[in-house]
Amino acid sequence: MLRRWAAAATAMTLCVGLAACSGDGDTPETPQGSATTDTPTASPTEVTRLTFGAYGSVDELEAFQRVVDAFNVGSTTREVELVTWPDHDAALEAVLAGDAPDVFMASRRDLGQLTEAEATQPVSLLLDERGVDFGDRYSRDAVDAFGVEDDLQCMAYSVSPMVIYYNDELIDFERMERRGLDVPSVETGTEDVRTRWNLDEFAAAAQFATRGGRADGVWIEPTLQGLAPFIYSGGGKIFDDTGEPTSLALSDDATVDALDRTLAVLRDSALTPSPSDLEESSALQRFRQGRLGMIAGFRDLVPDLRQRSELSFDTIAMPILEEAATVGDIDGLCISADTEHVNEAADFLAYAVSDSAIETVTRTGYIVPANTEVAGSEVFIGPGRQPATSKVFNTAIRGMVVPPLLDNGEELVEAVGPMIDDLVTDPGVLDLELATEEIDEASRGVLSPEEEPSESPSE
Repeated sequence: MLRRWAAAATAMTLCVGLAACSGDGDTPETPQGSATTDTPTASPTEVTRLTFGAYGSVDELEAFQRVVDAFNVGSTTREVELVTWPDHDAALEAVLAGDAPDVFMASRRDLGQLTEAEATQPVSLLLDERGVDFGDRYSRDAVDAFGVEDDLQCMAYSVSPMVIYYNDELIDFERMERRGLDVPSVETGTEDVRTRWNLDEFAAAAQFATRGGRADGVWIEPTLQGLAPFIYSGGGKIFDDTGEPTSLALSDDATVDALDRTLAVLRDSALTPSPSDLEESSALQRFRQGRLGMIAGFRDLVPDLRQRSELSFDTIAMPILEEAATVGDIDGLCISADTEHVNEAADFLAYAVSDSAIETVTRTGYIVPANTEVAGSEVFIGPGRQPATSKVFNTAIRGMVVPPLLDNGEELVEAVGPMIDDLVTDPGVLDLELATEEIDEASRGVLSPEEEPSESPSE
């Protein structure tokens, strides 16, 4: 735990708002004089200009612009300009190339590259000084994820855990219960809120969605990320070491057991779209059209699905094999190591993670705020809007497994991706133990390649 900043002083007040931070707030009267009066005039206030880099959907970037505008209105000495990138990859490339804005957005999965390049300015003490309460008002798991060697490199901004989206017309839990089928329990103190379920209940829902033959039951991406929540939930592991992995650990006994139970559902051709179905339309398109009962996804699906007036959907946690678990990503806001305006950048960062600023971006529907006050408010939970059970995203964060930092994650996916796809989609007989051993062996070529023997010096 990064306790160094957990006890931030709550009595300190951030001087960012609609009024400038001056003494008593009185405006001095302008001296009266003629054109020949030699009364000296006050020099204009020097303005510090900052840049803030962000990426995301059009709606998110427009919301970030409103955050920047609100900050600028409240300050006479600082002016922030929004810099945008088309996507995450472009943002990372710019920062690593030395073209970082004063404050910039970054994914937690980039943290290893950012710290190795010394691209960030630690923010814990800077935010402490500005009264940012790390202890209660921000997700502890999200904040800890940006810690390196007991220092906070970036401030957690948003979290996106993987959950299950389901069509609540194809999967009607009340009807299933009346038929005596396995259904998730109703949460204590509620009339019909279901947030957790086990693998048997998940399988029963997939089967129920296929009744009548007009829809498929479920689709989980056949990737390492797609299978990870099931593996972790079943007590298995993805890597042989959580700090510096040298191999995947899919052939571990507990992992094989979790995969065996999970693949019994995901490899069932009666429950999942066929390859020809997916060539015709993607799993997400089929879910939008009401032809798929369930799909795993992140919070960024919500705005698009809300626009489908014919679609009635809700969310529920990933199925539990032994204990609740999921995966996801965390975005943070960082201060550039090269900024010439550290204090001013910290002022903006503290404002950007404040309730009012995060509410502005949360209203777009794309993010789960790391600010727990906003995450628990109606701005996020939003009664009357789909999904009705948005709080599932908040509870899922508690079981989110943060992976080790890898510089070669893309190469790992390329090396093992086709083999993992076969685990889920290959219609042939599956030798799971042999398949997982082969995947682990392929991963070692990326995570712990054998060093080339050095040439003997010439005589």
